[in-house]
Amino acid sequence: MIEKLNKICQGTFISFLGIKFLDCGEDFIEATMPVDNKLQPMGLLHGGASLALAETIASGGSYLLVNPEKYDVLGLQVSGNHISSVSDGVLHARADIVHRGKKTHVWDVKIKSGNGKLISVTRVTIMIVKKKL
Repeated sequence: MIEKLNKICQGTFISFLGIKFLDCGEDFIEATMPVDNKLQPMGLLHGGASLALAETIASGGSYLLVNPEKYDVLGLQVSGNHISSVSDGVLHARADIVHRGKKTHVWDVKIKSGNGKLISVTRVTIMIVKKKL
C-alpha cells in the first residue's frame, strides 16, 4: 500500500516537497520530508511546509482506509502549532487516527526532526466524499 501511495504522488506537489510515505497500520501512517529548500527568509523551516506535510500524511492515511474507487479524500481543516524550529535535515511525521467516521476522519500528526525534537503538532480533518459516477 505504501508503494501505491508513493507512486500516485509522483509528479504532484507532494513529490515536489519530497514527501515519502514509509509505513502504515490500521490506525497510523508515517512519512518523511527533507527540510532542504523549504525555508523562510530567516533560514528556518516555513510553517506552511509543516502544514503541507501534516495534511498530506493524514490524507494518505485516509486514502488507505477507504475504497479509492468509490471515495475521494479531501482535506477539510488543518490546525497546527509550531513547537520548535529546524533549518536542515529530514522531518519524520506520524499521523494517528482519532476518529474514523463514514464522512470524516480526524488525525493527530506529530512532526519531529531527525534527532527526535518535536517540531509541530497538527490536527487534520479529512472529508470522505463519494465519487460522482
